[in-house]
Amino acid sequence: MPNNLRYRDDEASDQPLVALDAFPGQSNATAVRIEPGEDARKLIPHLDRLALIEVAFPAFRDGRGYSSARILREAGYKGELRAHGDVLVDQIAYMRRCGFDSFAPDAPLDPAAVESALSNYDNVYQGAADSAVPIWKLRHG
Repeated sequence: MPNNLRYRDDEASDQPLVALDAFPGQSNATAVRIEPGEDARKLIPHLDRLALIEVAFPAFRDGRGYSSARILREAGYKGELRAHGDVLVDQIAYMRRCGFDSFAPDAPLDPAAVESALSNYDNVYQGAADSAVPIWKLRHG
């Protein structure tokens, strides 16, 4: 298992979560949960005080959480960004590219399968929220 991935049973990620709609009224909240369809941009003015943002994936086919992750990372969020719910091993590499660094899947994932999914490809074709340089940029400087 890659060292930079965290799972919900890690002690560093045990923080009480506040729903996005309740967040503005919780002045001391440092962890928030975003449900599908909620606007992650509402958190942008508060990113500096958040240690954890959890994004819900109630079904693997619901990709709205990918957009939330990318919006938050591109806005400068540096804290833990957790994908929670119906997270499949096939999605882990894509979720990492969007900015997720923590996962709380409903069903356990095989660490060897996760490692394999993350190391399948040496190069990427487009820029994303991660630091991987697209292959075309490597070829053409």
